[in-house]
Amino acid sequence: MNSMTIKPFNYQQDFKRLDFRRYPERYQVGRGEQGVLMVEPYKSEILPHWRFRTPRLARQSADKIMQLFEDYRQAEDFVGMDMARKFIQMGYTRARRYANHKGGRKYDAQRRVLAGKIDKEKARSAAIFKQSWDKLRADEDYLRRKKAHQQKYG
Repeated sequence: MNSMTIKPFNYQQDFKRLDFRRYPERYQVGRGEQGVLMVEPYKSEILPHWRFRTPRLARQSADKIMQLFEDYRQAEDFVGMDMARKFIQMGYTRARRYANHKGGRKYDAQRRVLAGKIDKEKARSAAIFKQSWDKLRADEDYLRRKKAHQQKYG
């Protein structure tokens, strides 16, 4: 990791009213998937395409979200690019959770990790999203834009 300190994600913003396309300076990258279901208008643009129930749906979803990522890139919209990346990452992590734990439940009522049995179909869905996520994490243009956004806005 670089020497730049990542600020904690600010959950205190008025996400219901804030348009991050209009005010990209208010957007914080955060860690992992932080804010993925809060940042508008991107949540509303990407969420309808996010699916992982079957490998076929996961492929369609990952392909569509990757296309949105490229559309945001063409529009010089880093926030949109990062939100697309977060949805791809979340596709992987959620599909993995459902692959490892039936119904996606990882913990019992006492917060103990439940034993799991691998669901191969969900594992294939996760692998589809992982492949896309790996591409985004290695995308030099995305990484440059991310660093520039963090240096400019935190």
